Amino acid sequence: MTSRVPLSVLDLATVREGHDSADALRGTLETARTADELAYARFWVAEHHNMPAVASTSPPVLIASIAAHTSRIRVGSGGVMLPNHMPFVVAEQFATLEALHPHRIDLGIGRAPGTDQTTAAALRGVSPYLTVEQFPEHLQTLLGLLGDDRIDPELVARLHATPAPATYPEVWMLGSSTYGAQVAATLGLPFCYAYHFAMSSDVDNALRLYRTGFQPSPQHPAPHVMVSASVIAAETTEEALYLAGPSRIMALSLRTGKLGPIVSPAQAAAVELSDLDRSLLDSLPGTQFAGTADEVVAGLDGLVSRTGADELILAGTVYDPASRQDTLVRVAKAWGL
Repeated sequence: MTSRVPLSVLDLATVREGHDSADALRGTLETARTADELAYARFWVAEHHNMPAVASTSPPVLIASIAAHTSRIRVGSGGVMLPNHMPFVVAEQFATLEALHPHRIDLGIGRAPGTDQTTAAALRGVSPYLTVEQFPEHLQTLLGLLGDDRIDPELVARLHATPAPATYPEVWMLGSSTYGAQVAATLGLPFCYAYHFAMSSDVDNALRLYRTGFQPSPQHPAPHVMVSASVIAAETTEEALYLAGPSRIMALSLRTGKLGPIVSPAQAAAVELSDLDRSLLDSLPGTQFAGTADEVVAGLDGLVSRTGADELILAGTVYDPASRQDTLVRVAKAWGL
């Protein structure tokens, strides 16, 4: 069997029509347990706010529960949106998680707000210290608090995230553009490219800049790339495309501002769209790889060949968590996990 790169899972705790956020969070825990049993490498949860379809609003809280309900898999954020939080708060949260679950915690950092500007303002208040412009300084402060001794000690001279920590979480830079790639390269961090919603040719340019500009760090002597992809696998191609219907409607709702819970596949198939919405929907990726397990794996193999990814992380918006878990089972078997 051909040796393949590790696979991981990205989850948003999506809320479906007719169910509530508690159901969504329970579904995420069930999916995490499935991924743990199937030998997926990581299980990451995203940070989004004020969205009816997403219950993943507080990654550290959700990570604590997932790590407590799994035994082997690494658990982390995909990601924490640093402009929404003071670095010391994030450092304390993830140092605590690492102390509770040593060698299993990842801290993926993003620069986007993960929400609209009004909600971002509500998260940040009137603090002049929580701005995108201060992201580079805040990221370096966070790294220093989490044991990176390359960072100017003056930044963290009087602050300690935990007393005498034994281990530290693994810090990743996330991005969907060349900016994140260049930050990761400069700081010698592993980099995750959000290909599942940014399918432009930027992925090639971003990864080129990351690899050519990479400055080795004590934790990471060489560049390390993970690429995300949205996948749904089923018994037949037709069934997979049917299950992917809600993901395309969600993608449309994000572009049009008509936010709501995830609709069922039957509702998605029955949605009546204007000509404009239909044209927009046809241009959206929704789920990138939907088909049988062999078809999905062929697509993922192609993505690895194109990007040279060292890992892949699988996203996927579906109505029923059981469908997501079935996808993970099918892909794990076909991938050879």
